[in-house]
Amino acid sequence: MRLALEQALLAGDEVPVGAVLVSPTGSVIAAGFNRRELLSDPTSHAEIEVIRAAGKQLGDWRLSDFTLVVTLEPCVMCAGAIQAARIPKVIFGAYDELVGAAGSRYDLLRDKALGSQVEVIGGVLEKECAELLESFFQARRG
Repeated sequence: MRLALEQALLAGDEVPVGAVLVSPTGSVIAAGFNRRELLSDPTSHAEIEVIRAAGKQLGDWRLSDFTLVVTLEPCVMCAGAIQAARIPKVIFGAYDELVGAAGSRYDLLRDKALGSQVEVIGGVLEKECAELLESFFQARRG
């Protein structure tokens, strides 16, 4: 999670969310952060950026041996991408009560109707991840 937090800090004017994809041996395969503003692309969430980078690097969209670590609970779009990429495990920091799709608002990652269930571990370094987001939004609101 510390590596994902480091990625979030690189986000600049973006909402500071970072993610890393980790192999079973602990190697980081891909790392990224939100780039929606930079790319003018609403799908450029940290999770999507990491999934895209890993797919390109590995030459395969199936990421069935990897763990995704992200500083904020995935949204519905990202939960769908995680399912589609067959990522079996997600670890996240801060909960997102408004649009979280890994147990807060929705629980799409563990929904049996959507296929394989994803192991979800939430609240890792939750305080640090939440404080980073809170500071960002407080600065924007003045």
